[in-house]
Amino acid sequence: MELSQLITEKRNQNSMNFDQMPTSEMLQTINEEDKKVAYAIESVLPQVEIAVEKIYKSLTNGGRLFYVGAGTSGRLGVIDASEMPPTFMTPPSLVQTVIAGGNDAFFTAVEGVEDKEEQGKADLKEKDITVHDAVIGITASGRTPYPIGALTYARELGACTISLACNENSLISKLADCAIEVIVGSEVLTGSTRMKAASSHKMILNMISTTVMVKLGKVYENLMVDVHASNYKLMERAKRIVMEITNATYEETSKVLTQTNHEVKPAIVMMEAGVTYQEAKKAIAISKGYVREAIDYFS
Repeated sequence: MELSQLITEKRNQNSMNFDQMPTSEMLQTINEEDKKVAYAIESVLPQVEIAVEKIYKSLTNGGRLFYVGAGTSGRLGVIDASEMPPTFMTPPSLVQTVIAGGNDAFFTAVEGVEDKEEQGKADLKEKDITVHDAVIGITASGRTPYPIGALTYARELGACTISLACNENSLISKLADCAIEVIVGSEVLTGSTRMKAASSHKMILNMISTTVMVKLGKVYENLMVDVHASNYKLMERAKRIVMEITNATYEETSKVLTQTNHEVKPAIVMMEAGVTYQEAKKAIAISKGYVREAIDYFS
């Protein structure tokens, strides 16, 4: 009965004859429901802002960010966390995911683990959580024991706790310093929260991690100046970024990026301030990674 009362488990009146729809109507129905996701997120932007500020504070104090979830929720955490090092050149330890069933559960469903609250606590405990860390418990229903156990443990230690759910007054919200409940409504396919619920959570995780990284100085204007140029595509992107900011030629940019081992930030400072690589690195360190301040250091 508890589950049946959740909006994420209720039947969607717009898809009651889903199995009898022609393909085009099925697709249109899914699309119409998906349109509701962004509007649902809009209503919780104040809570997302609070989460961003709390996580930013944690990371600037030497903490880390952990996503915790089971099934699709855990996989969403893995996807977002894994993009941080190549996009923002962060160490892999800065943003991590604790997923029920371990890393293998990303590829193959591990049934039953999500029902073990003590396992969520144990798995997070292995990460040596401290008061400086931030933990986001992700669960569409808001009642999954695994992330609840993890968030309970994080709260006991005094770490920053944030919850992400799709039902109002959810159990996990009671454990959070900041509770985000994005109400996307019932799914086209009843109970299949890999659809609208998962879409909303992915969008919110993208918003949180991207905004935090901007605040940490990983972005100049709207360009990824901390991109890790580890392959041809990213090396070319690094060149385009530097060229866009400095108005230098492709040849000039390539030459400078060779000197910086394809690090974008020092290349920008070198070219904008007319300084050496060593001077640029020093200014970036003094400016705590913020490119604008590093350039202004020489003015």
